Amino acid sequence: MEVLAFLIPISLFLGGLGLVAFFWTVRSDQYDDPEGDSHRILSDEFDDTPKS
Repeated sequence: MEVLAFLIPISLFLGGLGLVAFFWTVRSDQYDDPEGDSHRILSDEFDDTPKS
């Protein structure tokens, strides 16, 4: 039971660190193009097959 005195603060710290990292990515516009991938996958502009 003494190990819980160490594990609980460590888990709270790591959870808070993850939360801070998430808010940092939101504030730095990492998720600003939600529709870009759906348009990019339908485009033939960057096709992997060579043109003949």
